[in-house]
Amino acid sequence: MALQRCDKGHYYDPESYSSCPSCGVHDLDLQTTQSRAVNVAVAAADGVTQARGDAGTKQRDTEVTVAIVRKKTGIDPVVGWLVCVDGPEKGRDYRIRSEKNYIGRGSNMDICISGDETISRENHAMISFNPRNLRFGIAPGNTRGLVYLNGEEVGVPVDLKPYDLIEIGQSKLLFVGFCGAKFQWGQDGGES
Repeated sequence: MALQRCDKGHYYDPESYSSCPSCGVHDLDLQTTQSRAVNVAVAAADGVTQARGDAGTKQRDTEVTVAIVRKKTGIDPVVGWLVCVDGPEKGRDYRIRSEKNYIGRGSNMDICISGDETISRENHAMISFNPRNLRFGIAPGNTRGLVYLNGEEVGVPVDLKPYDLIEIGQSKLLFVGFCGAKFQWGQDGGES
């Protein structure tokens, strides 16, 4: 098996993938995965159309951890953004979801800044949104790379305020909060 290297330095098997799976498709925003003919509708004996399987009951993966906001609202909504104002990904935005968001260069991170090689692959930093007290925070990750907030090193978790400047690797990210005192996601997914 000969691995191939993409333009961003990721290795992948060209026999399994037509392009780099780590890079994925840029600007593609997928919210849910759609099934592929797993629950094809069939006619029941009484003439009612039902999905194949347990007669209309939803199957759930009980091993997946679900955020509190998602559990209450049925969605995993955006609560804020990071906007890259300087660095390799300048002009790009990154969505912040409720609770913990791990930042790194790896594609498995909640916030993936893949273009900055000075950012650790995993857990360089963590941004959180606490849905109970409507506060944002930032904490350093468990890597050797440092994180700066408004020019000061982040050594312990600290609160984030609107338009704070976060420096990670060569990237400067501006924090923009969406949820707070003026807006929160409610039970029906709308404003509460």
